[in-house]
Amino acid sequence: MTGTEYAVLLLRLAAPLQSWGGPSRYNRRETRPQPTKSGVLGLLAAAEGRDRAASIADLVGLRLGVRVDQPGSLLRDYHTYSDYRGVPLLSAKTNAKGQQTRTTPAKYTGVTQRFYLQDAVFVAALHGPKPLVAGLEKAVRHPVHPLSLGRRSCPPTGPVSLGLWSGTGLEDALKEVPWQAGEHRRRQVRDATVSLEATVEDPAGDHLAVDVPDTYDLKTGTTFGRRAVRHLWITVPTGHAEPPQSARDTGPTGQSGHDPFALLGW
Repeated sequence: MTGTEYAVLLLRLAAPLQSWGGPSRYNRRETRPQPTKSGVLGLLAAAEGRDRAASIADLVGLRLGVRVDQPGSLLRDYHTYSDYRGVPLLSAKTNAKGQQTRTTPAKYTGVTQRFYLQDAVFVAALHGPKPLVAGLEKAVRHPVHPLSLGRRSCPPTGPVSLGLWSGTGLEDALKEVPWQAGEHRRRQVRDATVSLEATVEDPAGDHLAVDVPDTYDLKTGTTFGRRAVRHLWITVPTGHAEPPQSARDTGPTGQSGHDPFALLGW
């Protein structure tokens, strides 16, 4: 729209556990390695106090960029469940009336698996009209509903908002944010800069992400649309002084200082 002023909302998404679900359902719920657009928009909708059936068309129009400051590791939560009344569990089959039938032979205990990212830190950037993102930034600082990172059991650690950036490019915004990794990760990196994986929403992108929600209405269910994205690496300062050339060439034991797993967070 002509004359519209744009800005970028910056968020720090960090928690002991996060889970950004994809298409998985039922008794095996997986997580994607980065926050999804559906999950981030859900956080914003909760912050504003939107009803589940309320329109999210304005939020869907925001462009999303994500930077992986600390990839974390995958955690599998395995547990069993049963009906508190002691009756057999429902099966996947239905009767002529469309009602689920009980398991035959009767089963009283089921198994479920949930996957999480533990000890991960991300920076999310949302580009859109400045009045909209400014209102969202205020809502994130004073949320109506509790905020969560993918699931209700995953509350964020510390303040979520990193404020507004007045520029217009997602990539430029992600380059400006200081490194958000935890102290233990910072101790692992000795160089003056670190390369971080990032994904930005780009109409000219050569990859597709299927994570654009049409609604959060529990009665109708959510259908996920596609968006084009682009993957890249962003170099940011670590705050460490540049080590001498000799220290960069060899490690503390005299071996080569090259670490092929450094970008994986190992």
